[in-house]
Amino acid sequence: MNPISRRRGLAAMAAACLCLPAAPLALAQAAPAAPRGEPIRIAMIETLSGPFANTGEAVFRNLVWATERVNARGGVKLPGGARPLLIERFDSKGQTEEALSSLRLSVDRGIVIVTQGNSSSAAAAIIEAINKHNEREPQRRQVFLNYSAVDPVLTNEKCSFWHFRFDAHADMRMTALMGVLREDKDLKRVYLIGQDYSFGQSVLREARRQLGAQRPDVQIVGDELHPMARIKDFLPYANKIKASGAQAVLTGNWGNDLTLLVKAAREVGFDGRFYTFYGNALGAPAAIGDAGIGKVVAVADWFPNTPTPESEAFYRRFRERFPKPEDDYVHMRQQLMIEALAQAIERAGKVEAGAIAAALEHADVGLAGQRGRMREGDHQFQQNLAVAVMDRQGVPGVKFDVEGSGYGFRVIRNLTPQQAEMPHTCTMQRP
Repeated sequence: MNPISRRRGLAAMAAACLCLPAAPLALAQAAPAAPRGEPIRIAMIETLSGPFANTGEAVFRNLVWATERVNARGGVKLPGGARPLLIERFDSKGQTEEALSSLRLSVDRGIVIVTQGNSSSAAAAIIEAINKHNEREPQRRQVFLNYSAVDPVLTNEKCSFWHFRFDAHADMRMTALMGVLREDKDLKRVYLIGQDYSFGQSVLREARRQLGAQRPDVQIVGDELHPMARIKDFLPYANKIKASGAQAVLTGNWGNDLTLLVKAAREVGFDGRFYTFYGNALGAPAAIGDAGIGKVVAVADWFPNTPTPESEAFYRRFRERFPKPEDDYVHMRQQLMIEALAQAIERAGKVEAGAIAAALEHADVGLAGQRGRMREGDHQFQQNLAVAVMDRQGVPGVKFDVEGSGYGFRVIRNLTPQQAEMPHTCTMQRP
């Protein structure tokens, strides 16, 4: 895209982001006057083209909805007057170098707040780049909000004062999944498969460790990594899974790499369970169909079928805002992230990275019955985790389906923030 077209696209997006929803869509009962101050811009660096573009667009919808809610209640309150939040899109094209190029562009545009998540490799590079930039140019510092990059090292060995993670990291998710797998007494053989990059590697490493500790009787009959976002035909992998005699697959795959894997497994007649990090949306349930009922298990911070009135009202509002079935993917953690950001800016009293980061260390926010707090020691958000199993819409516990597929996820285990919490090895260096 040429610079003029890009500026026009961003201007159009800015206008779209500033549009306020009708009053029924806001969680507040009454919407005060729209804030008229200069927008507080948030740079969203994400894959918006290529095979994983749907994951980036899902993030964008969530962030737009979250900022609309803040803006509808009057915006972020600052001494000079209330200011709206505004998302600016930057396409990383699924490449770390493109993500870093986008980061540099956001600096040039004077953007203080950066958010990204759908690649732990990109997140690690962004953390390192921001660390160096903030030390070199203290007058133009940035703070990084991470909603999905879950490699544990990002809040352990590579922890940074400028980085805040709002998703449970991979080891926390694995522990929640293992609580269910541990009770599957019929399971004797499992196949491990993942994407060949930092996150996928960490998932399989932790799977081996926890299986050895909690289910030493389970045999690992397959353990492999595949190129990320480059496999179009997963039938060879599916055939290996079936031939191995595996009764279950454990994977951290996401996006098309998960959808194509489970679709291929169905085609070859594999009838075992899938223990997944992200099997609850983005085409996976529709691809699996009836074969997934009772067999696809997913872990998340929240599910649409969380059995509370507040949760149901929250989800219905999202579906009113984004009624297309293909847009049906809402992340509670991204909503809480924006709430935490608004809270931190108000406490800081200014839009400056150091002040925002200092306030974010003490963030404590709630929405629709869900609550989370930032842990100061490593900047790992502490929140609920849930495990759910795929089932047909309409059965008890499955009021809502996913993406119009006719299948939804029934919550079978809830973990409080205290139960989900894990120790860290971060030694935080503060400026």
